[in-house]
Amino acid sequence: MTKTDLRRTYRAARKAFVANLGPGVRERLERQLAAMIAPALAGVRMAGSYAAVADEIDPVWIEKQLGPHAFPRVAGPNTSFHQVEWSALVPGFQNIPEPPASARQVEPDLLLVPLVAVTLGGVRLGQGRGYYDRALAALRQHRPVRAIGLAWECQIAPALPAEPWDMPLDLIATPERLVDCRKYR
Repeated sequence: MTKTDLRRTYRAARKAFVANLGPGVRERLERQLAAMIAPALAGVRMAGSYAAVADEIDPVWIEKQLGPHAFPRVAGPNTSFHQVEWSALVPGFQNIPEPPASARQVEPDLLLVPLVAVTLGGVRLGQGRGYYDRALAALRQHRPVRAIGLAWECQIAPALPAEPWDMPLDLIATPERLVDCRKYR
């Protein structure tokens, strides 16, 4: 299967999964995710999160545990992280909420990462433009940065193609489990 086919397949699975959740179930699962990931947040100086779109798993309950944190801002091919409150986010690249250009730029030591699909070894299939791979590579040039992919169980793939520039995830968090990807490499 090509990456385009894989994206189509896993987006459809994610959409169907979320569409079949009963009233209140999605929020319960996202709160479960926040509880599952809590031990991995210990000692974090500054976390980078994201504004979920459509049926992506929403990190909002994790963000409530984090306190001040950052959101990504896309400028050309690059992504930077800026510390702001949710209320300060504005429509940005592809109409995804992001910080205004004037917001204070920071370098997170932990990154919550959205994804289309992921393997237990931390190979991530994203939207296809490489923003998170480039951002993670740039951040890791300065200091260690843990990357945690957030997923529904239906997004866990048995295998995915990986390119040399793909940045591996350290952990995967779902509402059901926290996976240390380094154990599967």
